Amino acid sequence: MRHRVSLFLTFCSIVCPAVCLADEHAHGDASTNQKVEAPKVFLDKSPRIVAYQLKRLDSQRLLLVERNTSDAKYVPVYEAILSRPGMSPQFQQESVTALAKLRDTDEATELITAISNLKAEKSSDRRNLKSLAGVLLRLGSEALAKQGEKLASLAKSNAQLQRAIGHAGLIVAGRADEAWAMTQADDKATLDYLAAVALLPKPEQRASQRDRIVSLVNQSSPDVKNGAITALASVGEKYPETFALVAPLVSNPATRDAAVRTLLKIPAKFRDEAASQKLVATLVKHAEDTPAKDRTSDAFIDAMQLADKLMAKVPTKDAKAFRKRLSAVTVRVVKIKTVEEEMRYDVPFFAVEAGGDVQIVLENHDLMPHNLVVSTPGSLKEVANDGLNVGPSGGWKGLPYVPESEKVIAATNMLASDKSERLTFTAPSEPGEYPYVCTFPQHWYRMYGVMVVVEDLDQWNKNPTEPANPIGSNRSFVQAWKVDDLKDELDAGLRGRTPAIGEKIFVEASCKGCHKVAGEGGVIGPELTDVFARWKGDRVGVLREILDPSHKVDAKYQMQLILTTDGKTLTGIVLKEDDDHVTLMTNPQAKEPILVPQDDIDDMVPAKNSMMPKALMDQYTKDELFEMMSYLESLGPKN
Repeated sequence: MRHRVSLFLTFCSIVCPAVCLADEHAHGDASTNQKVEAPKVFLDKSPRIVAYQLKRLDSQRLLLVERNTSDAKYVPVYEAILSRPGMSPQFQQESVTALAKLRDTDEATELITAISNLKAEKSSDRRNLKSLAGVLLRLGSEALAKQGEKLASLAKSNAQLQRAIGHAGLIVAGRADEAWAMTQADDKATLDYLAAVALLPKPEQRASQRDRIVSLVNQSSPDVKNGAITALASVGEKYPETFALVAPLVSNPATRDAAVRTLLKIPAKFRDEAASQKLVATLVKHAEDTPAKDRTSDAFIDAMQLADKLMAKVPTKDAKAFRKRLSAVTVRVVKIKTVEEEMRYDVPFFAVEAGGDVQIVLENHDLMPHNLVVSTPGSLKEVANDGLNVGPSGGWKGLPYVPESEKVIAATNMLASDKSERLTFTAPSEPGEYPYVCTFPQHWYRMYGVMVVVEDLDQWNKNPTEPANPIGSNRSFVQAWKVDDLKDELDAGLRGRTPAIGEKIFVEASCKGCHKVAGEGGVIGPELTDVFARWKGDRVGVLREILDPSHKVDAKYQMQLILTTDGKTLTGIVLKEDDDHVTLMTNPQAKEPILVPQDDIDDMVPAKNSMMPKALMDQYTKDELFEMMSYLESLGPKN
């Protein structure tokens, strides 16, 4: 039988990349969900019994437990919500505010207390700790300046992640000197300080620690050197200086892996040409000296990825010689990662040489499962739609959602969160633009890229040309919009808009694929005709649902990942659960749900995040956002 473990893992099988606007992100037809009754919890019992009762509840039922700020008996309920992985930020914030009121403290105190009490034995616990740390650190210097003693105590606790959070809190509080002074104690304290840098929410906060981090690169302790090299990757400024400092460290086996990872994060335009050419020579020799059994390690692949990226800085003749040496010991590697919560790959395009061997390493760091399917030119939509018809049962080489088609060149399996796969194949002999795409239902709208097959890779690298968008979109990134960027301009910004323009943007953004307006459109998301009425005219609330979809996620609509005892993975919305079965709707096109026997379930994992990916409107201008909001507002009842 299974045991429940809450992880930050989401799933998008019933969502298209549209702007889903529900007051509680009620994606899907709520009428299909079994009504869950509020559980009876006896809050007048001993703390141990109350904690036991609450622990036995799943997240959906926990949020149905009565709670308010009128009586201290509700403290355990708020504590349980705050410590439960998978809770959306709204419920975390509600609990922090309520506990501060009930105990006559402040939000920073309650967050520090919660962080101190949490364990980090599981990945879900660690993610929850980092989530709470983000809430704490975003309170800012004024709020944290009053918590110096508590933060210092946290920085000396027994758990490594809590210690790093304590150091980060001191830095935000304006007490960076105190955090730095702690590093004099031992290497452990120094590593805690270095780990804190990546937790700092603002770029200027991370940049303020750069000089101290640089000073630690020259320390004799290998652990501290590598920790400092890694921390430099999160600083995000003075890239040329960082490249010059870190590049020579690749030649030292003790610092090579950390140096390679940091150099990979430095944008190409900041990589010095002379140093890059020298570094390529070092990496090629490293490849030749590495035993065959070690050439599949993650560290080796990262090193080869760096060598490949630096080839553009090498004269064409020398680059060809280097590639010939590399091809004798390893295939060309292209690493592609998924971007958490954004339903996209981090590599929009890459080039390969016609007829050459290539290995794509797909790393899924998103909270939903994804695959990667390489297809022939112009066939992206066809392959994606055919994959939908194949479904989870398997098509091409038995892979789910991959169609049996001559237009499929290569494909990975469907990867769960934090999983990876290596896909090795021979590139087509015909030059052209070959799209790659995630074929899970509806993901193709956003999740795609292009493999450019060229006759001479090194010649192409000297003057790379961005390929055409494979789905015909001519939009590019505008801004990573935040609610704070727009909320003060909403009232003025919505005046004088034209609903017809907003409707066109609504359609272009694929919103209609998920939502109905006036009875027309998709059925995955809720009807939007009355969205402003449901929000009682709260423009900021509607804007937040567009730009920050995970701010509030109703537990009854959380996606679930089910791991079976025979190693299979199932994902979907739980429509019903009893002692014998879990009834699961796996995707929007499924004609009926499936029944999963409880005895076959090893684990069932809820998602924290909304089914809707964020950053959906980052390719639209401020005016276009206002036009679309004006259109939605115009749909409501007229006074």
